[in-house]
Amino acid sequence: MPKKKPKKGNPGVHDELQGFDIKINEFGEIVSNFNVDRINEFLDDNVEDKKLKDRPEFSDEEE
Repeated sequence: MPKKKPKKGNPGVHDELQGFDIKINEFGEIVSNFNVDRINEFLDDNVEDKKLKDRPEFSDEEE
C-alpha cells in the first residue's frame, strides 16, 4: 500500500480561529496557543450537539 504524501500549507480555518495551533507534547499533554474556554465558547456557538437536540429543555432554549 503506498504511503500518503504530506499535504503542503496550512489547513483552512474559521476566521475566529485564525492562528490556532495545537500539539501533543512528549508527555501526552495537549498544548494549545488558545485558551480552552475560548475554544469551548466557539464550539458552543457553532456546533450543534447531537445528543442534546432531541431533549425538550434544549429545544425550548434554542427557539
